[in-house]
This record gives sequence, structure tokens and C-alpha cells, in this order.
Amino acid sequence: MASVQKKLITSVTEDKTALPTNKITIVGVGQVGMACATSILLRELTDELALVDILADKLRGEMLDLQHGGLFLKTPKIVSDTDYAVTANSRIVVVTGGVRQQEGESRLNLVQRNVNVFKFIIPQVVKYSPDATIVVVSNPVDILTYVTWKLSGLPQHRIIGSGTNLDSARFRHLISEKLGIHPSSCHGYVLGEHGDTSVPVWSGVTVGGVTLQSISPEIGTDKDSEKWKDIHKQVVDSAYEVIKLKGYTNWAIGFSVADLVESIVKNLSRVHPVSTMVKGMYGIENEVFLSLPCVLNAKGLTSVINQKLKDDEVAQLQKSAATLWLIQKDLKDL
Repeated sequence: MASVQKKLITSVTEDKTALPTNKITIVGVGQVGMACATSILLRELTDELALVDILADKLRGEMLDLQHGGLFLKTPKIVSDTDYAVTANSRIVVVTGGVRQQEGESRLNLVQRNVNVFKFIIPQVVKYSPDATIVVVSNPVDILTYVTWKLSGLPQHRIIGSGTNLDSARFRHLISEKLGIHPSSCHGYVLGEHGDTSVPVWSGVTVGGVTLQSISPEIGTDKDSEKWKDIHKQVVDSAYEVIKLKGYTNWAIGFSVADLVESIVKNLSRVHPVSTMVKGMYGIENEVFLSLPCVLNAKGLTSVINQKLKDDEVAQLQKSAATLWLIQKDLKDL
């Protein structure tokens, strides 16, 4: 007796299974990982989404919840497993896994614990998807992007840290609120570390082609009566504020990561402030990863824009690099 499927469908080829061309894996199904997954699905960027984590029940629950919404999505296949074999043939792997800082724990101890986690994750990712581009989101993102580069053995153009893409989005949002203009029309970057030593590039902030410092040279300095400099403090404090209010940040970083993924999947060659190897740039001598304006396309991170920074901005960038190197130089087992 023929099955309903055989009665309904007449096959015209023996092999009906096509390999995915834009498979994306999310490592870690916490709040950040699922915000990245949801944002990527809603932008219709992948023909197969794989989720991987060590928490089997939560992992399956998240997969089923997404699958049940499959009617409303344009992604035909959503899979999950604790075994990294499920990630095979990924074009992009987004790493959000890691451990959180414990009360009283030093930053170095946190980093070292995450190094130990990455020593398991990254070799598994590379084993099953040797041609993938890896986007690191886990914090501290700049140091863990360096760790990923070291552990993976992949060329640096295929290792990208989410970096200050979100810091810059917050920067532009706050400028836009002050001016009453949409963030997409307010251009400017926060560079350096994704963290307390990030560098607001006030010399490059423009609106409608007008450089703000050309009409107010003191903007972003202590001499500015309108206190534009406070915007950068708000950028640095914003994650702490959201975490204090709701316990974690997830939506904005999810949107940010999907934006990066779109530039790669669609070969857009857009410029994003993301974390890359900066040794030899702006007088930085150590192997550290920091955010600079970078071009992302189908090959990964293909080039860095040589932004003309003022002397004080270069000094801040060098300080940012030195701060990370102080922690990074003591990491073990890399």
C-alpha cells in the first residue's frame, strides 16, 4: 500500500536533498544567542539554521519554538544538537557561548575561564565547517576574538569580533535623539575596545555631509557647553543600565549581529566597526584585536578603512590596545 506521500508526490530526481548554501550556526542559546537567531531568521539570511549548546532540554525547546513558527519564516530547516556535527557545512558561525562573570571575580579570571570554554568550542566549529567565517559575540569580545584566531588556525579575515558595531549604533542613536534626526542619517564611529576604553571619533561625526566639529570645534571636548561628550559616557554605561533594569542585554546585539551577517551573506562590502587584528596600525605593536571601520563581504573581513584620526584619538586607541594587552598577555594554554 503506497503512502500518502508517494500518492501525492511524483519524484523527478533520485536525490531530493539539496545542501544548504547559506547555513548559519549559532553557538549558545542564551538570551543573546536567541536574539541573534531570531534577527537572522527575520532578515531571511539563511537556508538552514543550526543551534548548538550543552543544555539539551533548553536547546530542543528553543528549536521547537522556532520550528513551530516556520510557516511565518523563509528558512526551510532549523536544527539543533549538543553534537557539533549538526553545524557541518556552515557558511557563518556566530559564537555567543561562554561563562558569566561571578561576583568578586577578576576580569582575567573570567577571560581565562572563557578561554577554556573556547578551547572546546572552536576546534569543533573548525572540524565541521573549515571554510566558515566565525563571528565572535561572547565577552570580552576583543580578547575572545584573538583567542578564536589563535585556536582556530584560520586566516584573520575569517575571524570577526562583533566589536563596537553596537557601541556605534548606540552612539548614533544618542546623537540622533539630541538632533531630532533619524540614526541612519547621523554618521559616526566608536572604535577600539568594546568596553570602558572605547574611543568616540568626534572628528568623523557627520550629519547630512556636515562634520559637526566644523560648526562647533569644541564638540566632544570638556570645553563644550552643550556637553556632547556625555553621549560617549552614556554609550559606555548603556549596557550596565539595561542589565540593571532587565538582567541582560539581547535585542540590540541580536540586531547588530544580523546586520554583520547580512553584509557577509549578501556580499555587500559594507563598512562596519568590528574587531580585527590591529598590529602595525596607529602605532599599535602588539597582537590585539580592536574595532576599526572594516569592509565585510562574502570573503569575510577583507579590508580596513584608514580613517584619519586626530592625535588625541590615536592616543586613546593606543590606550585601549594597551588595556587589552595587559590582560591578554597573561592568558595560558593558547
